[in-house]
Amino acid sequence: MPTITLKNIPEELYERLKESAADHRRSLNSEIIVRLEHALLSARIDPDAFLAGADARRKRLALPSLTERHLKAIKNAGRP
Repeated sequence: MPTITLKNIPEELYERLKESAADHRRSLNSEIIVRLEHALLSARIDPDAFLAGADARRKRLALPSLTERHLKAIKNAGRP
């Protein structure tokens, strides 16, 4: 299996990786591999397919289209 060495990792990034590894009960090496796999191997979302799916769900559930007016009303609901 290939090996890689990282140099000049910013201190803040290193500390956050160590904290995340501890939170997930993984070694620092395993945490970095998991993070790289997630970033590089996760499925890319096709925006058109995503929006088509959202439209289909909205129609199936008979939800109204979200307009700017509707969103402002929801945002301001209950505010003085």
